[in-house]
Amino acid sequence: MGEVTIVGGGLAGCEAALQLADRGFQVRLFEMRPETPTGAHKTDRLAEIVCSNSFKSTLLDTASGLLKAEMDVLGCELVPVARENSVPAGHALGIDRDLFSSAVTEKIAKHPNITVERRRVDSLDIPTPAVIATGPLTGEALSQALVSHCTREHLYFYDAIAPSIDGDSVDPAVGYWASRYGKGEADYLNIPFTRDEYRRLIEFVRGAQYAQSHAFEEEKYFEACLPIEVLVARGEDTLRFGPMKPKGLADPRTGRDPYAVLQLRKESREGSLMGLVGFQTRMTWACQKEMLRMLPGCSDVSVLRFGTIHRNIFLDIPTLCDPYLRDRTRPGLHFAGQICGVEGYVESIMSAIIVALSITAASHGREMPAIPKETMIGSLMDYVHAPRKNFQPMNANFGLLPSNGTGGRRTRQTRHESAAKAALTAMETYRRENPWLFP
Repeated sequence: MGEVTIVGGGLAGCEAALQLADRGFQVRLFEMRPETPTGAHKTDRLAEIVCSNSFKSTLLDTASGLLKAEMDVLGCELVPVARENSVPAGHALGIDRDLFSSAVTEKIAKHPNITVERRRVDSLDIPTPAVIATGPLTGEALSQALVSHCTREHLYFYDAIAPSIDGDSVDPAVGYWASRYGKGEADYLNIPFTRDEYRRLIEFVRGAQYAQSHAFEEEKYFEACLPIEVLVARGEDTLRFGPMKPKGLADPRTGRDPYAVLQLRKESREGSLMGLVGFQTRMTWACQKEMLRMLPGCSDVSVLRFGTIHRNIFLDIPTLCDPYLRDRTRPGLHFAGQICGVEGYVESIMSAIIVALSITAASHGREMPAIPKETMIGSLMDYVHAPRKNFQPMNANFGLLPSNGTGGRRTRQTRHESAAKAALTAMETYRRENPWLFP
């Protein structure tokens, strides 16, 4: 089947490598760590998770649940690894970061068709077919090469990471274990806030010190992952209707929803590492420590990882690429992962599957069969390639799917279940009708 070059050993790069290697390609996978570290990664392992440890919902009536189900039909490699290394997270797929990245690194190392080269790639002068999957932390030299190749500066936005704490240092008596609306197991430790406690938190966030961006960088946050300080700036109750929403989390000790609630989610199987759900921030570390210790039950909290902020770059794919993520001006060059304008772990993995299918089709001298528009994958790919003046990253959501005219009086859940059923049927048909694309 020939050779393929993949640049970037993150989620997308590893998924693409495994997909193509299973199809008989000889894969050269380049990863710049540990030779060139980043401000967010802590290890040299492949597929290291640096933000939330959640792969989102597993329920079929959710966009993320449907996306994963469609990816299963296409033979996804990494989502099964995530399931094997999961931690309790209600109806979400939460993973143990260390176990997951170690398992992926081992899977890549053992594959006879994959060679990993630990060095930085600084230009696009690489053999094709090739996949650029360098993610949000693309090296500076390659980043500049992309600017030159695109003939215009690529876009970017800031991504903030929530702090993680030692779960054993939180007073368990202050909270209660539950999942919102009782869905799934009670896998979240919920810390209730009174009105006064909530207002004290808001005032602290407003008066805290924050890490400053460089003068030449304009801050562009992705709307689904806003830092708490940005939310607070929008209004006093924004946090309470966002990540601190109490609805569906009634305190069993009172039988009532609290005024606000902070959720902690396990990030390791032992539960010693816990993340603050939705508490991304660029607050200075000193202020983060002070804020965390003023939270109910957290006066002696031990901070294991501070929240940070980094710039995520992404390309103007509608201008740069033809379907599916194939460069218009350089045959054989593809882009995958967050750099191609999809937002989210699972979405990044999905884009790598699509690129692998596209490269496989080209190796057969055939066009890539169109992904059905009624699927979550097909609709997300349509979004990414549709021309627009202000291209912004997008994650999976039911709003992308074409209307099937079955709205009426049915509940949203019923509509989503119907759409999911149709999507899975279409994806199963796609695979059945194109067996030559799959190993």
